[in-house]
Amino acid sequence: MRSLLEDAFSHHVWATLRLLDTCRQLGADQLATEVVGTYGSIADTIRHLVGADCGYLFALTGGRIAMIEEGQMDLPELRAAMEANGAAWASLLAQDLDPDSVVVRRRDDGSEGHAPMGIRLAQALHHGTDHRSQACTALTTIGVEPPAIDVWDFAEQDGRLVEVPRPS
Repeated sequence: MRSLLEDAFSHHVWATLRLLDTCRQLGADQLATEVVGTYGSIADTIRHLVGADCGYLFALTGGRIAMIEEGQMDLPELRAAMEANGAAWASLLAQDLDPDSVVVRRRDDGSEGHAPMGIRLAQALHHGTDHRSQACTALTTIGVEPPAIDVWDFAEQDGRLVEVPRPS
């Protein structure tokens, strides 16, 4: 039986990969574009998005999925990390997860964050959507058409959206 969240996380990975593919066509000056009210440059936003995704998996798998040094990675390396995350999310979601089980995230400074599995999964999806949107906004400001990455685009590409026209 498929996880109820499988489509949500498959879309999350797919959309991030499409954004990375679009950004791989940009020059260094374009990747350095910053827009007020967003995380940072296009490149920094994508690094943060993929790095945080690995961080969520690290916390949710008890460290079985490694963290990455996203600040040192180029776009092809970030894409490879995100592809690997796709399999990791699928593996995690295939388990019998308790949405109320508390996951503890231990930080380097000794502090901890305690939150239920369901909240952490929701945050991973929200975080990805938020930063993909910011990167797409920045792309638009430099005249680059952002990729079509909403859930309907994902469903259509996957052959699971059927539009029936109004009867004439």
